[in-house]
Amino acid sequence: MGILRSEQMQYGTLVLPVDRARQFIDIIGASTKMQFEDMNARNLHRPYKKYIQRIDEMERILRFLNQELTRMPDAQVTKNKVDNFLENADEYKLDEVEARLKQLHQDFIQFKDNNAKLTGRRNAALEERYVVQTAIASMAQVSSSLQPASQRRPSEVLHDDDFEFAASRSLLDDEEGYTSTRRTLETMFSNIAGVIPQAEQDRFARTLFRATRGNTFTHFQQIFEPMRDPKTGLEVQKSVFVIYFQDHRAGSAISAMNEKITKICQSYGVNTYRWPTNQQVARDMHMSLQVQVEDQERLLKAHENFVRSEAESLLSVTRPGGNSLIEEWRLFCMKEKSIYATLNLFEGHMNLRANCWYPADEGEQIRALLVRNSSNRHGHGSAMLVSDRAPASKTPPTFIRKNEFTGIFQELVDTYGLPRYGEANPALFTVVTFPFLFGVMYGDVGHGSMLLLIGIYAVWCAEDIKFKYPELYYARYILFMMGLFSVYVGFLYNDFFSIGFSFFHSRWQMPATHAEPGKVVTYEPAPWFDTRNEGGTGPYPFGVDPAWHGAQNELVYMNSMKMKTSVILGVVQMIVGLLLRFANAIHERSKADLFCECVPMMVFMLCFFGFMDYMILYKWVTAMDNPPSIINSMIAMAMWGEDSNPMLGASLPKVLMAVCMLSVPCMLIPKPLVKYLQHRNVPEPRAAHGAVPLGFGSDSVRSGFGSGAGSPVGDEEACRFEPPEEEESFDFSEECIHQVIETIEYVLGTVSHTASYLRLWALSLAHQQLSVVFFSMTILSGMAAPFPWNMFLIYFWFGVWFAITVGILLGMDVLECFLHVLRLHWVEFQSKFFRADGYAFEPYCHKALLEKGAEE
Repeated sequence: MGILRSEQMQYGTLVLPVDRARQFIDIIGASTKMQFEDMNARNLHRPYKKYIQRIDEMERILRFLNQELTRMPDAQVTKNKVDNFLENADEYKLDEVEARLKQLHQDFIQFKDNNAKLTGRRNAALEERYVVQTAIASMAQVSSSLQPASQRRPSEVLHDDDFEFAASRSLLDDEEGYTSTRRTLETMFSNIAGVIPQAEQDRFARTLFRATRGNTFTHFQQIFEPMRDPKTGLEVQKSVFVIYFQDHRAGSAISAMNEKITKICQSYGVNTYRWPTNQQVARDMHMSLQVQVEDQERLLKAHENFVRSEAESLLSVTRPGGNSLIEEWRLFCMKEKSIYATLNLFEGHMNLRANCWYPADEGEQIRALLVRNSSNRHGHGSAMLVSDRAPASKTPPTFIRKNEFTGIFQELVDTYGLPRYGEANPALFTVVTFPFLFGVMYGDVGHGSMLLLIGIYAVWCAEDIKFKYPELYYARYILFMMGLFSVYVGFLYNDFFSIGFSFFHSRWQMPATHAEPGKVVTYEPAPWFDTRNEGGTGPYPFGVDPAWHGAQNELVYMNSMKMKTSVILGVVQMIVGLLLRFANAIHERSKADLFCECVPMMVFMLCFFGFMDYMILYKWVTAMDNPPSIINSMIAMAMWGEDSNPMLGASLPKVLMAVCMLSVPCMLIPKPLVKYLQHRNVPEPRAAHGAVPLGFGSDSVRSGFGSGAGSPVGDEEACRFEPPEEEESFDFSEECIHQVIETIEYVLGTVSHTASYLRLWALSLAHQQLSVVFFSMTILSGMAAPFPWNMFLIYFWFGVWFAITVGILLGMDVLECFLHVLRLHWVEFQSKFFRADGYAFEPYCHKALLEKGAEE
């Protein structure tokens, strides 16, 4: 039990004293397996919601601290040490951790505000410095463009960049009016300068152009040094902008154009700075700002070092082999939150009570644990576990024990559906059949060895890849098994990258007389090979004879052999499924299912498809001068016709076909009648006056209260009655329709499922032919090149062949074979016995909860 079927589950009631409820739930989550029912589902009473709200706030603070730590370079949080934390979880108390987290939250909020202020000041000084640099360059350009032509050097010409200044000069000024013209320009034009993010640069320019109707000119100068945003901490690329516009007003009066441009800048949230009046002022400002930037950078760096030193306590490992302190607090919050969430499922005031499921084998261990921890505190309330009979309407949960090896195979089964309580678990057989059928499709010693090496690496380095490559970690054993069976079946196929092995002497040899060049050579059986199976030397001892490799009729032979092997394997697996259906019927003590379904189904399967498999095997091991065609024999059997060349006589197929036809009404008619008679003889359930208080039946008294584990439940909680729920009424017509569907589905399904197993043959043949084509078109073509080119081409074609092998045969083909094998198990195999309508046993367990949280 526990692997083939679910563990036997026991229904009971757990009673806890209010003052020590948290302690007992902590002990249960650490040492036992119990699944609790929500006793407050109707009234939604959650007495411990305040604790959960406190922990939610603590988790919010932890997320904030983690976010702040991720911004620090080289900040590494040590995590995934769940076992070490659980061994030392008692070191932490909720009130103490909450107080420290609130203090750290306030400190880091202050750190963040200070950092934002320092970063903002540094950015402002840096931006103003770049504005002054742009002003210095612009003023130098203006001075050069306004200089009289007689004073210019011949090499100085007017560039296109100076057009905005040259075009503004008065046409009446001559070269001698240099001084008066400069004063005129200073009076006519004004500007506004600032810094804007480059992402807003184009939108800002379009807004200015439309708002001022083209009466402004905006110049942008890119800042190559990225600046950190004080709020988000992200680096932002910015540009200096200078807006030139006409402004005839003098003094302190502000023109309408200036006011409009200022409002646009404010709406974009850009920073504007004072434009220097002349070059000397600009140089003085630049020197002052350079000193200011250096001072702000020193302050910022000193503050970051202080914050990093404060964060070291959160990143430090608490103990050898442990987590960082912040990770320990996160796990502690998850654990405490789960404890109080579980307590919210309980009802009661003086004593808390909740119905629960637990493995029957662990009942005494749980009681002993509760008694031991109750006796440690004399004078206080104690806990007790009261066993009870589960209500008829409640189906026990399914608890399948699994380990690291069987876990991935159980996951494949559970993805389709969870076994019903007491139902046979397909995962026990899937452990072997899944990788074996994959090997039948993918059988090749070379390709299988590559897959096997990946599995061996994953198994060997499991702890290293557990959190780095979690998907590979969970799939390590199935990869290992798939590679192992692929190698095994590859030896059966005698196929190594499309090349055959010669471990033993071939049973075929060339004829004594050599054929003419260009003619087909037909191999003959060796003289010592007993082709009649009369006790002499038999066929090739293991796998396919290497003489078939490269033969012209190799494809015909491999096609026939793999097709028949696929049919045999498919029928055998479906028969195993029917045997598990027998086991389910016997386990449930259902004679109707056993004799009215299982027996006719097995008879139908054996008399038709079992007979077909027998003929295949008989034809393989028996030498016949005129071997019959199995396809023609099966067609004649199904059509009730005459077989011109019967293998086992003319009457046996007809007898077996008659038995098959008789088994169909045996599946269809008896079961609804048996169920009708059973329900007619069952008396109607009485009214609810016979209801008993939940958790206080006779079994409860014998198993719970007599243990001396604690105090009685002496208040109104003991008077809670639950009337028995009504059973579903039996509908004979509905049962008949259901049985008709089941019968038709099985009869047609056996035919379609047998044909579906031919995918084993198809994918195996496709894999072999792809391997042959890739090898012959690459490596063999390089070897066939003339000397000395073959010395170089073989290296090139080997790289091409290896890339194709990894990309197609080791990548795409593995996934394709995996999906086809998965379908064979979900549909063809499991449909013979698997209802898959159970629900999982989800016990309250600290380790499982924290490991799941660590992965997230």
